[in-house]
Amino acid sequence: MKKLVAYITTGYPDLNFTEDVILSLKDAGADMIELGMPFSDPVADGPVIEEANLKSLQNGFKISDIFEVSQKVAKDIDTLWMGYFNPFYQKGMESMSKKASQLGVKGFIIPDLPYEESKAYKDLAKENNISLIDFVAPTDSKERIEEILKDSQKFIYMVAYAGITGSGKSEDLSRVIRDIRAVTDTSLFVGFGVNTKTAKQKSEGVDGVIVGSEFVKVLLDDSLSCSQKIKDISQISLKIKEEIN
Repeated sequence: MKKLVAYITTGYPDLNFTEDVILSLKDAGADMIELGMPFSDPVADGPVIEEANLKSLQNGFKISDIFEVSQKVAKDIDTLWMGYFNPFYQKGMESMSKKASQLGVKGFIIPDLPYEESKAYKDLAKENNISLIDFVAPTDSKERIEEILKDSQKFIYMVAYAGITGSGKSEDLSRVIRDIRAVTDTSLFVGFGVNTKTAKQKSEGVDGVIVGSEFVKVLLDDSLSCSQKIKDISQISLKIKEEIN
């Protein structure tokens, strides 16, 4: 069965909501949670996730908040931290890896940490049972893919197009999927632009999908009560899980 990784921005509208929606997503078919670490300059994210980042920061988000949420949910669902490198660097990769391991977190997704720089942290992450998730883009050559994925862990994050999250672009991924399959058996998940309308097509040839903006749009809709947001997000999760399988 193909997997669904669900991204949720930590701390908006509050930490209790974050915890509740994650556990509801688990019940609605999500296999992993990408717990977003709000940052002031989320360069890979589109306007939806960027807005959620800013609102969470305005609410006073602190790194300790992601620790608190992880302590509550990581025992129930496979949890990864998604964040930009600056907070990891400021806190120290060794400290963050040890803390994540203590909390049961399984991996880090750091979109602005290039492969060449990530190599310096691979052993440290492994020592703490943390996977550093590798990214592959449609623009990567076969040789580049072979280099990036020679030590891939947990799953590979395939970016569906060159650009930012949520823009809904579409590219032919068959060549890059072929090249990835030729060098590794690590699970391959596709992200960027995956929603209820595109999930079936984007999941072709891969092992799962990563969905963010589709969930965060609901999270940001302040015309809805928190309970209605959770209900709507859960329905989206169920629909996408059905579409990809």
